[in-house]
Amino acid sequence: MLAGMIPVRTAGPLASLFASLLLVSAVRAESPKLPGVGAALQQQVDRNEVAGAVTMVVSKDRVLHLETTGLADVAARKPMQADTVFWIASMTKPITATAVLMLQDEGKLNVHDPVAKYLPEFANLKTPSGQPANLTLIQILTHTSGLGEAGGPAAREAKTLADLVPLWLAAPMQFEPGSRWSYCQSGINAAGRIVEVVSGMSFDAFLQKRLFQPLGMKSTTFYPGTSERARQVTAYAKNPTTGSLEAVPPRPEFGPRNRPPQGNGGLYSTAEDYGRFCQMLLGGGRFQGVRYLSEASMKLLSTPQTPETLPTGFFQNDTYGRHGLNYGWGLGTCVLKTPHEGVPAMLSPGTFGHGGAWGTQAWVDPVKGVAYVLMVQRSNFPNSDASDVRRTFQQAAAKALAPR
Repeated sequence: MLAGMIPVRTAGPLASLFASLLLVSAVRAESPKLPGVGAALQQQVDRNEVAGAVTMVVSKDRVLHLETTGLADVAARKPMQADTVFWIASMTKPITATAVLMLQDEGKLNVHDPVAKYLPEFANLKTPSGQPANLTLIQILTHTSGLGEAGGPAAREAKTLADLVPLWLAAPMQFEPGSRWSYCQSGINAAGRIVEVVSGMSFDAFLQKRLFQPLGMKSTTFYPGTSERARQVTAYAKNPTTGSLEAVPPRPEFGPRNRPPQGNGGLYSTAEDYGRFCQMLLGGGRFQGVRYLSEASMKLLSTPQTPETLPTGFFQNDTYGRHGLNYGWGLGTCVLKTPHEGVPAMLSPGTFGHGGAWGTQAWVDPVKGVAYVLMVQRSNFPNSDASDVRRTFQQAAAKALAPR
């Protein structure tokens, strides 16, 4: 029995139900909450920016904050819960890079190698100028490869990552490798396919065995089952005319069992699960006494591998202040080199992480020793990395954590 709980004498099914409710209430009561965060997120709910949120702040060995706000489903009046399941979209990318680096630590691949060493079909790929592309793993993991994207009916019918390889190669390359940064889904998925070839396991099975199960990420999956579906959040879009939130269907290309385990954006997860992944990153590749990544691999993941003078990221245009040079790209991660006004103002140089298309965010600040995890589900943020919801959360959390 948890400390502070009063024994209750009753019998039959009601006893079990009552005990379960007491246990849930006790566990929720024990979740730490930073002052001001819940109120700040409630303002975003009241403005119809999101229907609800789960916010989490962790250090490498502690949960500093875990709080729910608003609703997971408005029509059903279903409250947001700590174990609500979200489509995390591109927050999958750092996990894909982690898988690659785990294999490098075992001596089974090298990120400086050409992609063609592991996917021989890439050997004949030509750049726009007609030269051999010779793409490297680093290039496909930093969005500097220029690889074309798979699209059309054939991509929608693909059932495995191997099915997608000829489609990437059939698409025209976008630019000479290394000359630009351009967000590229096919490159990350190619990295997932390389994990399959090198490990001899499907990408989803590798992650489950090597990362999710050991880390205790019990609800993180490419293929939500009955339990995850029962806890899955409803996604919303904000009507530009009325300002109201309207439910939208899940993305059909992610989640069904007959779809590839796409490393660019296929995962579903919870705040608690992703928080454990962030704790491992904050621990320099270690979590609860187990090493998942070497120090060398952590450096590749968490520091810029793109040239200092190459603009990267999602703040490059006039709308977002032309801050491309404030960012670099690690393997599968965005790295904040120099903070600027707006959402990264409270973050330290060297903060790294990734956002998702439907508003989810996770950012690891090694200087302050904390990571911020935000779970929401809204489909039409103009730029989820620059959303007021992200800024409000990080600002409130950083303020609460600041020394007094």
